[in-house]
Amino acid sequence: MPSSIPQHGAARFAHRATLRRAAGLLNDFRYEQPDPDRFYSALARDSVELIGDLYPGDLAGAVILDVGGGPGYFAEGFRERGAHYVSVEPDPDEMHAAALPHRATVRASGMALPFADGSVDVAFSSNVVEHVRDPWQMGSEMIRVTRPGGVAVISYTLWYGPFGGHEMGLWHYLGGARAARRYTRIHGHPPKNLYGTSLFKVTATDGLRWARSVPATDARLVAAFPRYLPRWMWWVMRVPILRELLGSNLVLVFTRSHH
Repeated sequence: MPSSIPQHGAARFAHRATLRRAAGLLNDFRYEQPDPDRFYSALARDSVELIGDLYPGDLAGAVILDVGGGPGYFAEGFRERGAHYVSVEPDPDEMHAAALPHRATVRASGMALPFADGSVDVAFSSNVVEHVRDPWQMGSEMIRVTRPGGVAVISYTLWYGPFGGHEMGLWHYLGGARAARRYTRIHGHPPKNLYGTSLFKVTATDGLRWARSVPATDARLVAAFPRYLPRWMWWVMRVPILRELLGSNLVLVFTRSHH
């Protein structure tokens, strides 16, 4: 597994991955359900900085495809950097949840992106993989639509991490179906992220295995690191059990190959 981010953005992102940043992001995660504006606004700012570091060029003028863009919190941040932002979202309820304007959102599935091969500079997804029934089909689609030399960045929540159960809390450690039943019994309605329907068990090992299986003629895995941890804790991704429990969120970074 790559231990660092080569050439583009190595120093910038490594310096940004501080304990203060990690504590802020992990704290904001608690507000995903009770105060989504707080959580997603913070995540949007961090996402723009992340992509700005990882992309091997200026974001001004770059075409950014946000797969699973949801309510649209990320749009303004990328546009402020001068990027051409486009999002894909399959769920109209999710799309309009925050009543934000959608100037460039396509209703479609991430598993069958309605874009030509090599048509975007950056294909990005944040906390989407765990909500997709066939996540690596989505990953392959993201690589397909990325131009040669561009980057595909996949960031997702690990099932065995503390936030794997989303609003079901730590009860997911007793099983996703059991946690969903408990949530429904207590709250009188099923969780938004229903295990087996809109929330799936995806591990770091799953993602790394798929990433290594991507043909070199398509893309090259250039980095794999825990998004919410400070740089001095990235070593956990090299330890099979610890990475699942402590990693919380895995970022896979690909450079699209030149044909």
